[in-house]
Amino acid sequence: MKRIKETVTGKLLPIYRVLMLLLMIIIVLMVSGSIFAILRSSESGPVLRFGKSSSSANTNGNSFSVFSTDTSVFNGIGRLRIPVAGSSASSAATMIVSIAFPYPHGDRQYTEELASKITNFRSIANDYFTSLPAAAIANFDEESAKTELLKRYNAILRLGKIEVLYFNDLLILE
Repeated sequence: MKRIKETVTGKLLPIYRVLMLLLMIIIVLMVSGSIFAILRSSESGPVLRFGKSSSSANTNGNSFSVFSTDTSVFNGIGRLRIPVAGSSASSAATMIVSIAFPYPHGDRQYTEELASKITNFRSIANDYFTSLPAAAIANFDEESAKTELLKRYNAILRLGKIEVLYFNDLLILE
């Protein structure tokens, strides 16, 4: 008596064909992209642009870009933990603050100056906040603190000026 045995390959044949079709599509896309890149002139601009550009604005003046290529954010100062002046040992208070500010993205010398002044920025912030009396901490005025720190930071910079400061974190822990 003759027996017919079904093989597993008969059931996997449609899956195999779909995978081969996807592989062929990927190969065709890669080859056509390579040919396009070879035939394209070297002076032509990018095909896709992520970020801000003058040519990417639509008719309403809105930009489709998510990232700005003009400015970067300097947050190298990090998070500072500063003991509050006038706090006794029994009621020790600590201020936690992290300071950031925008700067021009393409200015390499200014970026290097900012990186070299991180220790100075940290000590200036530490000196300012430790010099505040306890009453000033209780009624903390963020804008006056930013203005004073901005003035002190700009006094040590030679290649550029900081326009605005941001406090990413500002906590007073008792």
